[in-house]
Amino acid sequence: MSIQLDSITAGYDRFRLQNVTAQIPTGSLTALIGPNGCGKSTLLKTISRQLAPGKGRVHVDNEDISTLRTRAVAQRVSVLPQHPVVPPGITVERLVGYGRAPHQNLFGYQSRDDQQAVELALEMVSLTAMKSEAVSSLSGGQRQRAFLAMCIAQDTPFILLDEPTSFLDIRYQFEVLELMSTLQKAGKTVVAVLHDIAQAARFATHIVVMKDGRIEASGPPDQVVTPDLVKRVYGVQAHVYADPVSGTKVVSPEEKGMQDHPALASIN
Repeated sequence: MSIQLDSITAGYDRFRLQNVTAQIPTGSLTALIGPNGCGKSTLLKTISRQLAPGKGRVHVDNEDISTLRTRAVAQRVSVLPQHPVVPPGITVERLVGYGRAPHQNLFGYQSRDDQQAVELALEMVSLTAMKSEAVSSLSGGQRQRAFLAMCIAQDTPFILLDEPTSFLDIRYQFEVLELMSTLQKAGKTVVAVLHDIAQAARFATHIVVMKDGRIEASGPPDQVVTPDLVKRVYGVQAHVYADPVSGTKVVSPEEKGMQDHPALASIN
């Protein structure tokens, strides 16, 4: 099973993806990185059929996703949006149970398989003890894990996450990243929009770098993350070196002498 993008043009009046062609490796944890506004979220929405391409095709598991019924798409692809909406008064367990909807009949009957999937998902995100709590009462990290549990319970081969670590402190960022890695190692294909290059290099098995609606580079992190790429994509002169603990790439911008910047003259 794979995700294939063939000459995709999609987007909005002020921004569009430009003839994007790419393949998301099966069983990978693929990080989409690049400057703000480069098209990462737009690409994720196009893959999940939230946004229809003006041109080109998205193939999921060798099928054109535009030809599939909504239920069939939901059985293949689960999505955690950037700003998920919390229904008022809903408990953690019920939220996670929503992930089973694509597998249920019209009456929403929960089978034993549904119950087991919810229990497993809660266990994976360490929220079993909080399953009766209101989602609105959770901390940011706990809430993010609850929505991730909903995606896990949906039990799809492809999991798409739009900025899953945003607004989280470093502890919860690494909990979410480690959970993503666990899902990938369990056989899922995970695609996540990330901003931190070092985190992407550490946890992802594949990186897609975007700029101005186009794919600038893609491949294994140790091959993609270079000083030249950082300069070309982000406009930052930087050193790239191996983390002393993980051995993965870390980016350190060069000092630019901000103390001499003309805009600071008025402060003194």
